[in-house]
Amino acid sequence: MYNILICDDESGIRAMVSKYARFEGHNVIQAENGMQAIDICRGKDIDIIIMDVMMPELDGFSAVKEIRKFSSVPVIMLSARGEEYDRIHGFEIGVDDYVLKPFSPKELMLRIDVIMRRRNKTDTNGHDLYKKDGLVIDFTARKVQIDGQSLELSPKEYDLLFYMVKNKGIALSREKLITNVWGYDFYGDDRTLDTHIKLLRRHLGDYSNLIVTLRGTGYRFEDL
Repeated sequence: MYNILICDDESGIRAMVSKYARFEGHNVIQAENGMQAIDICRGKDIDIIIMDVMMPELDGFSAVKEIRKFSSVPVIMLSARGEEYDRIHGFEIGVDDYVLKPFSPKELMLRIDVIMRRRNKTDTNGHDLYKKDGLVIDFTARKVQIDGQSLELSPKEYDLLFYMVKNKGIALSREKLITNVWGYDFYGDDRTLDTHIKLLRRHLGDYSNLIVTLRGTGYRFEDL
């Protein structure tokens, strides 16, 4: 779920995009012009901006330039003009994507997802991250946090969680998990794996359901 700022002087476009965004489960804030968008970005936590180019009081390009002075929030520009100059200018000032009017709201939602997945994969320090609401897994720093609180995991718990997250959505057999986490020369049995899964679920608390048991097979990390 993202906090999306929709800035467009056409109320019909704001209403249409808001409808689709809320249907996808996102929070929506609206602005009628660039000045309002700047004020909102200064006072609220915005995840991504949908910004029209041609607006009264302050155009979209000028608004993005001002916002870039204090925020790196992703921006998708909307425009009825498809000139190459406009697109190049937008990318030069830090726009992430450029969508021509008329557009498909469904495609716009997909573009938002692509940008946010790409943005969430790494932070400003270049760390490789996985984020799911309040759960943040920093592969680079070897840290796991829930709502800002760091979890204290054993070395093998880190290894097991990281391997499963890196292979999220894939059914992982017990044999494959043991081989890749403990190594080929491991002489234990499945109970070692099951115990670590149980401990991981306990650590993850509200996010324990992300680890799904596959009866007779193994486990899967499911990004629900």
